[in-house]
Order: sequence, then C-alpha cells, then structure tokens
Amino acid sequence: MTRINAGARTRRPPQRQAARALDLTAQWAPTAGRVLLGLVLAWFGYHELVSPQLWTGYVPGVSATSGLAAALVLAHGWVLLVLAVAILAGVALRLAAAVAAMLLLQIVITLTITGGLTDLTLRDVGVLGLAITLTGTAPQRAVLSR
Repeated sequence: MTRINAGARTRRPPQRQAARALDLTAQWAPTAGRVLLGLVLAWFGYHELVSPQLWTGYVPGVSATSGLAAALVLAHGWVLLVLAVAILAGVALRLAAAVAAMLLLQIVITLTITGGLTDLTLRDVGVLGLAITLTGTAPQRAVLSR
C-alpha cells in the first residue's frame, strides 16, 4: 500500500501557478495603481495645505508673494485631498480620476511652459498617465461603490 502525500494533491503545475499569478496581477494591479495615485495626490495636497508659501511660485500669472497665490494653493490642496480620498476609497473612481487627469494635465502644461521639460515635469507626466489609465479601468477590487 502506498501513501499519498496530501500536499502533492494540492500542488499545481508551474504553468498553472504562473497563470494564477498573472490572473491575480490583472485583478489587483488597477487597485494598486489607484492606491498609489491616491497617496501621491494626498501627499501633495497635504503639503500645499500645511506650507502654501512653498508652492505659490508654481501659480501661473500671479505674484508668488500675493495673498491670491496662497489662496489658490490652499484651494488646490483641498481639491487634491478630496480627489485623493475619492480615489483611495473608490468612490466615483472614474470621475475622480478624470478630474485628477485634467488637473495634472494643467500642471504639466504650466510646468513645461514655465520651466521646460525637467525631471519634475516628467514625474508629473507619469502620474498623469496613471490618472488617465484609471479613467478607463474596468471595475476594481476594494472599492466602496461601483
């Protein structure tokens, strides 16, 4: 009489394991992108609210030392935080991602016009690409609403 190893029955062939890993990646990658985009937006929104004076130089067409520039940075910080919360929670995800993409497009255009293509601008191009991708992503995992 031969004994059957219980663990051997549950093992999958390497091809099936690879297929399962790819399936899990396809299911969870958009969620990972969503969380990362939300964290980036939250990070910058928080810093704009805590230290608006560090960001007033990025407001186009307004003196960096003006009260208007500080008010615009504060408003921008709140918008970023609201978008971050919506994206992280998965509430109105496509709409929040689309608004974030438009906001990031404005940032990229302004940075390109004022300073040319820099590492800062290209970083924002990558974040813009992530936001655009999330606007067209199918249903995701770990969302509060669909």
